[in-house]
Amino acid sequence: MDSATVRWSLNGRKALVTGGSKGIGLAAVRELLHFGADVLSAARNSDDLEASAEEFRRMGLPIHTVAADVSTEEGMKSILDAVETQLGGLDLLVSNVGTNIRKQALEYTEAEIAHIFQTNLFSSFALARACHPWLKRSGAGRVVFVGSIAGERAIPTGIPYAATKAALAQITRGLALEWATDGIRVNTVAPGFIETPLTEPLMNNAEFRGNLEARVPLGRPGQPEEIGALIAFLCLPAASYITGQILIADGGLTIRAL
Repeated sequence: MDSATVRWSLNGRKALVTGGSKGIGLAAVRELLHFGADVLSAARNSDDLEASAEEFRRMGLPIHTVAADVSTEEGMKSILDAVETQLGGLDLLVSNVGTNIRKQALEYTEAEIAHIFQTNLFSSFALARACHPWLKRSGAGRVVFVGSIAGERAIPTGIPYAATKAALAQITRGLALEWATDGIRVNTVAPGFIETPLTEPLMNNAEFRGNLEARVPLGRPGQPEEIGALIAFLCLPAASYITGQILIADGGLTIRAL
């Protein structure tokens, strides 16, 4: 293959995508497969996971699945075992776990806060650390976290969610610095409002959607495939000089002063 083809190919690469059964995770799985990677898709709901994988199996693409909750010790072990047995190693990690409970600060229970931090932050950090040996052996390891513009700006509700995404940005910078000598690049994609199952209640609110479309310079919410494409780009050799960055994809929302 010529050099341009190599830069835009993931042939022979092995990828793990968490939260891969729907929304941004599924879009990332689709992009990575079409760039030539072997992909292990992990998600909690086995029915959703297998349904999402069926289209790729019909196309003869190398999709693997593991039904597990990465935020639990048992689920983490299942995912790591699947990397070893189904992929035999790892080059690309896309950490896309996330949940939100939209409340005012004083309305949260301690259990709700702990759940958000465990799901969004602690499990992502733990998974990256656990995958480090494979990524180092790869010689071209890449980690992409899925963050949010909520980690960059204040939001009306959901402070714990925003705090986890802000912390994830700092983890990105720290790991990029520490792991550069291991040949591992680490970046975060920070989406704005994307039409996914997580944002469906907001998107179905006509007043909220109208206000959003008026504030976003591009005039609309984003689509999962627009974020999946950015995730895939960061995994490509073409992005080989990008590390430690928080790449915002929000239709221009955060460039507004007022």
